[in-house]
Amino acid sequence: MQLLPSLRYKVTFLFFLIGIVCFLTACSPSFVTLPGPVVSSPSISEHIFTSYDNTELPMKVWLPSHKIDGVIIAVHGLNDYSNFIKDSVSFFNDEKLAVYSYDQRGFGESNTRSRWSGKEALSADLATFIMLVKETHPHLPIYILGDSMGGAVTIVTMAKKDPPKINGAILIAPAVWARSEMPFYQRWLLWIAAHTVPWKKVSGESLEITASDNIKMLRELGKDPLVIKETRIDVLYSLSNLMDEAYRSAESFRTNSLILYGKKDEIIPETPVFEFYKRLPLRGQGKQQMILYENGYHMLLRDLQSEIVMKDIVAWIRDQPVVPSPA
Repeated sequence: MQLLPSLRYKVTFLFFLIGIVCFLTACSPSFVTLPGPVVSSPSISEHIFTSYDNTELPMKVWLPSHKIDGVIIAVHGLNDYSNFIKDSVSFFNDEKLAVYSYDQRGFGESNTRSRWSGKEALSADLATFIMLVKETHPHLPIYILGDSMGGAVTIVTMAKKDPPKINGAILIAPAVWARSEMPFYQRWLLWIAAHTVPWKKVSGESLEITASDNIKMLRELGKDPLVIKETRIDVLYSLSNLMDEAYRSAESFRTNSLILYGKKDEIIPETPVFEFYKRLPLRGQGKQQMILYENGYHMLLRDLQSEIVMKDIVAWIRDQPVVPSPA
């Protein structure tokens, strides 16, 4: 029996859509440096962090001149690198806090610069780095400071069933912008682009977004060759996956924590940040707190009012139990 014209059209169109979907799926984003086998001797030296799979990542360490009361592990955001914390180092060192930071895979001077390595690898790197810093400073409290994407990596790492033992986490404008909080057209455009032209690079210049009120600092970042200026679409798509998981991990994130967010943040919307905070399991006990800055932008540690932010971080650290990081 022959199909009626209208039905034949619908069937043809259906097969056309199936073909398009199959084609797009075949062109899925390509990742690099997926998690490799665990090696027996990860290590940190003066300038290199050798991670769990023997990947070498550039590292920086700033130590106080005298006594050390605690250690901050600073985890940078998208397209940034370990140097993001440099303007805060002297303040933290004066407060007897050592600062460690490394270039995450795909950023800074890492070998896979501009490519995405997978959230599993980023998380495993952080867990490995925490272990090594604790071995270096076994009698000191350890705190993670995760900035934007670094905040998402911190959340995902600490929300695992058996997370590293630390004394607390500071999440600065954490990247928890889940897909459910994005406009539908943005989700679809990103998905289509990632599955068709994942290698295409885009920049944020045309978006007219203000990341900070510190214009001098922004100009310096524009001249820094290690700050990535154009981002591959598959990296943005993968970042979306990371943010989605971080957002969904709220109930499993049981680390003592301080969330810092600027009301003028034009990069991570306030709604997902607030919703994430509301779902934290230790919030009602006062162990997970949030500070809002009316005049704060996305780059709180580099804004013109950054000293206020740094003082709040140190005050929060001082309020935590003075004990070594748990084994």
